[in-house]
Amino acid sequence: MAVIRTSANMILKEILHHSPLSSSISFPSPARALLPGSCGTTIRVTPSRGFNFSRIRCAASDAGAEKKVSSRLSQVQQLLREAEERASSAGNEPTPQITLDHVAVSFARSGGPGGQNVNKVNTKVDMRFNVKTAYWLSDRIRERIMQLEKNRINKDGEIVISSTKTRTQKGNIDDALAKLQAIIDAAAYVPPPPSEEQKKKIAKMAAIGEQKRLKSKKVLSDKKAFRRSRDSWD
Repeated sequence: MAVIRTSANMILKEILHHSPLSSSISFPSPARALLPGSCGTTIRVTPSRGFNFSRIRCAASDAGAEKKVSSRLSQVQQLLREAEERASSAGNEPTPQITLDHVAVSFARSGGPGGQNVNKVNTKVDMRFNVKTAYWLSDRIRERIMQLEKNRINKDGEIVISSTKTRTQKGNIDDALAKLQAIIDAAAYVPPPPSEEQKKKIAKMAAIGEQKRLKSKKVLSDKKAFRRSRDSWD
């Protein structure tokens, strides 16, 4: 590059010495004029300052933008296919039912109204369900429970459910089991796959969003390139 720069300086000095030129001359690189999106070098000649070489920023070609768009659309299509497969596989999977064999139960004295019955009988139920060791659940359901109930699961991987709804142990046990079953049902639920109309709408929205993103990115890139080129003329 240094050799090219030195040779160019010598040639241009000879030209300036023998021909009257204006205060500044620009020689754009031919590659920039012939190939859109290609790189080039612009040489600015100023008698008082000498020669100024500035690089032309390479702009992304339309083919590259289309490649990015198609890549992102393929990702959206992949997600839609995975949703269909997940829905079809979960459709044949029965919802697991929790029983007392799957939990640890302890009793304590309940608070609130109840007269002497509250002070004599341990009716409060504390039910512990260990999600990590619940291998009778599928991996998908266990991971989903860990995700949905992450704020309620303790460091041992347990969900603790307390119930004082009724004045009897059996009633509170049934109530705690019902709460745990609701958690399992929510984790086991799989939404139906999108319809063909929804797929088209999702793909269209993804394409529009990607085009807007690339357009705003190009505007910002052109603005930065203009600032750099303006600074190079100073």
